[in-house]
Amino acid sequence: MIDDLLPMTNVFAIALKQKQYKTYILSDETANSALEVVPERGGIAISWLVEGKEMFYLDAERFANPDLTVRGGIPILFPMCGNLPDNTYTYKGVERKLKQHGFARDLPWTATEQVTDGCAAITLVLNSDEKTQAVYPFDFQVAFTYQIKGNSLEIVQEYTNIGADPMPFSSGLHPYFLAPDKTNLRFEIPGMQYRDQNTHSKGYFTGVFDPTLNEIDVSFDELTGLAAIVTDATRNLRLTLSYSSSYGKLVFWMVEGKDFYCLEPWTAPRNALNTGEHLIYLPPGATCQMLVRMTATFFE
Repeated sequence: MIDDLLPMTNVFAIALKQKQYKTYILSDETANSALEVVPERGGIAISWLVEGKEMFYLDAERFANPDLTVRGGIPILFPMCGNLPDNTYTYKGVERKLKQHGFARDLPWTATEQVTDGCAAITLVLNSDEKTQAVYPFDFQVAFTYQIKGNSLEIVQEYTNIGADPMPFSSGLHPYFLAPDKTNLRFEIPGMQYRDQNTHSKGYFTGVFDPTLNEIDVSFDELTGLAAIVTDATRNLRLTLSYSSSYGKLVFWMVEGKDFYCLEPWTAPRNALNTGEHLIYLPPGATCQMLVRMTATFFE
């Protein structure tokens, strides 16, 4: 009887499985939650189970093909978000090529620290090298720590400039949330107005997006808060996405006929490496830290 009154202690673990890629599986066994992370495939998290239910969409065929970018999980956007005109930007009078969303999502990361005390967490690191410097002439280290506990996932990011010059960059996350029925989604986004990437027009947000459109690609550029909430009535799921103040934009993307929607925190808009708009200029030797938290709650 006394044992029944004691608080339940969560049991955390990390397992390593060799699939197509080495996959780290973080688990909170008490909460029936788990996160799968694949360092060598762009440091990506590809699956997040909450109460045994999947939160992320994943295109398995694209994931299996290393020549294709991943559609699913949480691709990492660095050192820029979005695309550049002709994939080109100019730095100190020199033109360089950098493809959409940068290179972090395409490169292998290295797993370092692991924690199973109080949470399940793993840190992945990406360091600059000759390959990155050819398209982005800066010395850096980026570290992502994925942490799960209960029904929450936290992603702590550290960007460090280890070079001698100020380092301009933007960063973002591109989560693909699973939504088999997109007709019952409602969004609480801290921004009244959005800009349509395809038409360049502005519109006022009403809390819903039309799932019958071929594509929706809009940016909320003037946020009034640090969290967005998505209610999926079909799955009885409420998802809260919160983020640190460095993230000044939320991009929403949805494609007809695919079981996902994307709600993406970005620090700067497209083409910021050329325009300088909202770019972060990190001083030599400095580190910038950011946080994104996702919490999933099921209701009756």
